[in-house]
Amino acid sequence: MAQDLESRRAALYLLERILDKGLTFDGAFTEGCARFPDLADRDRAFLRHLATTTLRRLGQINAMINFCTPKRLGPKQARLRHILQLGVAQLVYMNVPAHAAVDSSVRLVVQQKHPALNSQKAFVNAVLRRIDREKDDFLDKFSDPFLNLPRWLRDSWINRYGKAVSRRLVRALLEEPPLDISLKPELDPADWAQHLGGDILPTGGVRLKKAGPVEKLPGYADGVWWVQDLAAMLPARLLGAEAGQRVLDLCAAPGGKTLQSAARGCRVTAVDVSERRLRRLRDNLDRLGLNCDVVTSDAAAYRPERPFPYILLDAPCSSSGTLRRHPDMAWIKRPEDVHTLAALQARLLGAAVDMLAPGGVLVYCVCSLEAAEGPDQIKALLDRGVPVQRDRIRPEELPGLEAAIGPEGDVQTLPHLYPGGMDGFYICRLKRIS
Repeated sequence: MAQDLESRRAALYLLERILDKGLTFDGAFTEGCARFPDLADRDRAFLRHLATTTLRRLGQINAMINFCTPKRLGPKQARLRHILQLGVAQLVYMNVPAHAAVDSSVRLVVQQKHPALNSQKAFVNAVLRRIDREKDDFLDKFSDPFLNLPRWLRDSWINRYGKAVSRRLVRALLEEPPLDISLKPELDPADWAQHLGGDILPTGGVRLKKAGPVEKLPGYADGVWWVQDLAAMLPARLLGAEAGQRVLDLCAAPGGKTLQSAARGCRVTAVDVSERRLRRLRDNLDRLGLNCDVVTSDAAAYRPERPFPYILLDAPCSSSGTLRRHPDMAWIKRPEDVHTLAALQARLLGAAVDMLAPGGVLVYCVCSLEAAEGPDQIKALLDRGVPVQRDRIRPEELPGLEAAIGPEGDVQTLPHLYPGGMDGFYICRLKRIS
């Protein structure tokens, strides 16, 4: 029982670091595992599941808490709210037995050193007991999936995609995502799907619904595959570079798309400003036995000795397309972040065109659902009169994913467009003209 409480203490720590301090989930999880080093693998898995479930359902959970507390909990009661959030997530969305969810939440309150918080155990018990008793009514009253988005993001999606599509999109974000992997191109997807107990993806990758620790899966230590979401596999495929051809991968870390091109036999130069993130790319290159020229540099300032015939720019973005795997992004990003990132994307696009050889191909992509980071960027680029034109993506290039191709030949994947879900990616292919 003490160890069960430890994982919930760690989950409380994660929520505070993410929601109160603006840390990313990955950063907070790394810190949490260091702060609570005695957690077993099973406890860490529960910690991750509890924290991500709470973040995915945060709007619905907060609405339930507010309904039970006529005097709203303010910023000074942030820790009390977080304890309740974790308790509601367990009761309503994780099917944790009521006695375990309520008792652990009350004990979390008792453990707090602040007297004002320590005295709230009866309050926490009453709120959670009520939600448990009236669970069906609460699920019905607060069923709207749009509750789990900040208003600015909800309005942005409805404005771009319409309310019906946005509702399907948001529902897809509430599901626990599977694990997608990319295989080296010489391997047989059917063999590895059978070996791993997964399903073949349209890209030739494999999807696992229940994976467990990645490092323990067959083939990982042998360097035959790497983790990569289905949507993230598309940009490098659509670039079209073949073995022996030179590819410049800008903003390359952590490197999934670099690995795709390198595994195909391309001569890849991977550029990223973050040496820390590039270490992960180098580790994967070593594990997979692949080669590539890794350069630590600001991609907007980098200039090669001669232009490249193929350039892939996976620009920094709001990551709103990855909320199914990173639900924290909905709560730590702000509208002004999109505007700031859009300005950076414009600079990177201009630099990429400067480095592109005549007749060369440039694929621009962002894991975003925001128009400002996707089609608006390309429109602004073409309106500036730069020497590129759209190279339309054809349905036969994306078998099984044709619905993601828009009227102008660009791609916008949406989380609900493939069974089991996928990230939201905008992809545009451009060709340099004289």
